[in-house]
Amino acid sequence: MCYAIPGQVVDINKKRLIVEYFGEKRKVLNEFLDISIGDYIYAQGGYAINKIPEKEAVSILTAWRETFFNLQKVDLKISKRDYKDKNIRKDIANILDKAVENKDLSKKELLKLMNIEKKEELEMLYKTANFLRRKYMGNSCCVHGIIEYSNNCVRNCKYCGISTYNSDISRYNIEEKNIVKIANKAVNEHGFMALVLQSGESDEYSIEKLCRIIKKIRKDIAVLIFISMGELSRKELQKLYDAGARGFLLRFETSNEELYSKLHPGYRLEDRINCIQNASDIGYFIVTGGLIGLPGQTRKDVLNSILLARKLKTEMYSFAPFIPTPNTPLNSETSPEEKEVLKTLAISRIVDPENAKILITTAFETINKSARKNGLLAGGNSLMLNVTPDKYKNNYFLYPNRAHNNETIQEQIDETVNLLNYLGRAPTDIGINWNS
Repeated sequence: MCYAIPGQVVDINKKRLIVEYFGEKRKVLNEFLDISIGDYIYAQGGYAINKIPEKEAVSILTAWRETFFNLQKVDLKISKRDYKDKNIRKDIANILDKAVENKDLSKKELLKLMNIEKKEELEMLYKTANFLRRKYMGNSCCVHGIIEYSNNCVRNCKYCGISTYNSDISRYNIEEKNIVKIANKAVNEHGFMALVLQSGESDEYSIEKLCRIIKKIRKDIAVLIFISMGELSRKELQKLYDAGARGFLLRFETSNEELYSKLHPGYRLEDRINCIQNASDIGYFIVTGGLIGLPGQTRKDVLNSILLARKLKTEMYSFAPFIPTPNTPLNSETSPEEKEVLKTLAISRIVDPENAKILITTAFETINKSARKNGLLAGGNSLMLNVTPDKYKNNYFLYPNRAHNNETIQEQIDETVNLLNYLGRAPTDIGINWNS
């Protein structure tokens, strides 16, 4: 994970770079740039994405130095763990102590954490996850942009508002040239360094057209591109990777095969997993996870989903609450309690403390206004802001009353930056002068 400030390249080993930020060193992969030791670069998601002149870099670093260390001090203070709480059962305290020491926890121990109900124990679980996040990942927080370029979908997922069940929404496809314009604005006006191109699963955009869009964006814009468009063949994934895409977002939704089949009639969990594995083998940055609170789902199912995400070498964990949606078969069900989502985030951090970027989803923010703050304090360190134009985003109807849908992108950025500043976190890709 890299800060959205220039870093200086201090070592090169073929495509692998070591980049230094105020004495901190990060590993970065370089596939796009002509780099020499001593150069200054921007990096995102572990990739070098842009080289900048030394004079400009030094000026930015000079302005950032005091803020950089002040934020770290705030984060360090907040993330301290109190070991003296007497209202915690001894077995739970022992499990959390093992987690702090980075000792492997058994599935039985993890399930005990998943079944915690007591307020004091829940708070200690969240504090432990936040402590581990600070220890291994530092105070940086990924803030990516997402462009929802089409809401057409051929899938019949029983929980999803853009599935074939919903005939009440207006379907749209953003034109190729306009997708490029939206990306350009997100990067050059708002400072994003990573963008997700997202759609339903459909044939409205051919792989050749998507490759052309990615190439056009990368030709003029320094940005890390993620793709999220449903299941793809290995050949299709390879073509998009060759065009310049480096991240792949596809949730498997549940590790329970029987439940998956009920939610996705006619589709197999095995195919979903194979797609994610193919993307990982090609070299994509993997974003995956599941839904929490599905009808018929158990806490053991959720834990198995966390463990499956780790098995898939996931780099960004995306676990979101189920939200009942009009015009879908599950519209009369209920969403999970906040604690079930927070436990999932915290345990994801505990099972993968050194590597996981853990996303606070918009769905979580939709069911709880404090979700972003609470999630970040329970081990989370990643956010996504919607940069889709207003005329389209209300029709990307995954679920009702989606958080931030009535806010401009600048309003979203300002709100995000203020919270991260309060928590001592450094946003990694929404511009350099974020605190001005």
